[in-house]
Amino acid sequence: MSMTAWLGIDNPFLVPLDDKFSIHRDVKEPWLALQRAAQKDGLDCQLVSSHRDFTRQLAIWNRKWRGEATLYDAQGKALNHSALSDDEKIDAILTWSALPGGSRHHWGSDIDVFDKQAVNEWGQPFELVDSEYRESGPCFGLACWMDENLHRFGFSRPFLEDRGGVAVELWHLTHTSTASTFEQQRRADALADALKQADMEGKEAVLKRIDSLFERYVLNKGIR
Repeated sequence: MSMTAWLGIDNPFLVPLDDKFSIHRDVKEPWLALQRAAQKDGLDCQLVSSHRDFTRQLAIWNRKWRGEATLYDAQGKALNHSALSDDEKIDAILTWSALPGGSRHHWGSDIDVFDKQAVNEWGQPFELVDSEYRESGPCFGLACWMDENLHRFGFSRPFLEDRGGVAVELWHLTHTSTASTFEQQRRADALADALKQADMEGKEAVLKRIDSLFERYVLNKGIR
């Protein structure tokens, strides 16, 4: 594997699912099997997102840094962007999003899912937030089903526990064995080199903290 694959700069392992989504070639069949099993149990498990490359993650980061998208704290409460320092913005963004080059979605092994039919019947704007996967939320049934069934297809949830790093994401699945290959490639210095070359908002503030940000958010070790 090239050193740039985990950074999302290139990924030769991707195959298309349809005209919108691509996925790692070793994850396609397990995902389709999971989807069929959920459908058999009356759940319309569909993708919200799958693979995202470095450029796409960079665009998400820059929008959030500029205040073009709402920032939230770990409890999902909206924050006043204009009142945040650079360090506070970094932590707010990384609670729910990843650094360009630091996203598990770069690998094609990780996906975000929802119950599309239940959301359509719910009739409210879908925001991919925690409450939508809790009791009374449209994706609660799917979340419960995944609790019991993900392991059957080789999937797990990498963000199931709030350690003070990335917030809990009940919708985020990883194909465990496929992701492990990429996990072993991650290095803070390689990430820093990629960010130095990027047209990234807040870059200097991020690079000053890159080692601690790498540990806390990219590796999701949180606060120790």
